[in-house]
Amino acid sequence: MNPLQNFILKKERKTAYLTVNRPEKLNALNSETIQELGQILQELKTDTQIRGIIITGAGQKAFVAGADIAEFANLSLQEAQNLAQTGHHKVMDVIYNFPKPIIAAINGFALGGGLELALACHIRIASENAKMGLPEVSLGLIPGYGGTQRLPDLVGRAKALEMIMTGEMIDANSALEWRLVNYVVQPEFLIPKSEELLEKMYTRSKHAIESAITVVNSGLKYPEKGYKTEIEAFAKAFLTEDFKEGVAAFLEKRKPNF
Repeated sequence: MNPLQNFILKKERKTAYLTVNRPEKLNALNSETIQELGQILQELKTDTQIRGIIITGAGQKAFVAGADIAEFANLSLQEAQNLAQTGHHKVMDVIYNFPKPIIAAINGFALGGGLELALACHIRIASENAKMGLPEVSLGLIPGYGGTQRLPDLVGRAKALEMIMTGEMIDANSALEWRLVNYVVQPEFLIPKSEELLEKMYTRSKHAIESAITVVNSGLKYPEKGYKTEIEAFAKAFLTEDFKEGVAAFLEKRKPNF
């Protein structure tokens, strides 16, 4: 993979630390950043040493403060559609369905495409100084990277529409109250809290975690098939080496070696 232009990627033991590194632009997502992020995700998906990912933003001000609006000015209808499709297919949907847990460590502004990036992650942890919002209506637009679909899943229809239609930001404590984020912590504990959660997951079955992500997502997308998908995945788990190890460890009163 070529040297990274818009990210810092650090791998330590089982965790990949992925930092959006455009602090002069408040880490805004332009088309190059989206393309590069898509490539990084494909690399991390096949990296057998990596079991979890933490995504954050460079600097103290922003996680990702939206898209690069300058790119929007002269887009045709087809170009705008391609922009949204690329973001969905190469990044947001990939993160949402990623087989390894991904935590968004929200260290400042998470606006527009930045909040949509966080929404795609499996878990969101916010610093006390974080601010979140979908301000697209201020530009005559709507969210285009999944915000209209994923936000209602988390906060409900009414709160989602309030955020989208006003375009106003909410603070970290409101985000916690609305169930938009899992935890709010002091800035210095943002990465340690993310690491703490991942370390717990690393002691569990890798196969079971991947299966759980798939089944939960499937149930949200196809509610009428959710229970059937769960039953099938539950049964298939009995055929895995992780299941054999987990049961053996339980019977032998030791910790499993996953």
